[in-house]
Amino acid sequence: MITLINQTNDEKWNVYEERFQSIFEKIKEVCKIDRDYDVSIILVDACEIHNINKTYRNIDRPTDVISFALKDSEDEMMLEEIEAELGDIFISVDAVCEQAKEYGHSECREISFLCTHGLLHLLGYDHMNDEDEKEMFALQDVILDDFTF
Repeated sequence: MITLINQTNDEKWNVYEERFQSIFEKIKEVCKIDRDYDVSIILVDACEIHNINKTYRNIDRPTDVISFALKDSEDEMMLEEIEAELGDIFISVDAVCEQAKEYGHSECREISFLCTHGLLHLLGYDHMNDEDEKEMFALQDVILDDFTF
């Protein structure tokens, strides 16, 4: 189950909770996951995600999405052994707006992509090398293909 926490002053982002849940259901279908998990998606501004990035990743700049898996070692990420709580995803709504303009698509498309990207990270996918990146980005395409933006 997805829980949306909007820490911005803009209520327009609240409409995405159902979309995020639908994306998670599609991920579970595509990745053949047959149990329920809890994920918190926290919407923040550029300043807050910059602080999070600096504090937890030692990277002194804002980013678009950060995932914090409750369990993050490969041994702990065996899906059969994961507890119901997967972790938290922080999405910068400022990055959503900027990147939607930059890439020439809607904010809905951008926030859906960042949600998908973050959820896949929580499930153990990564893009640290070319092979893993190809796998993760191909999955993102398959998952988002069914959605209209």
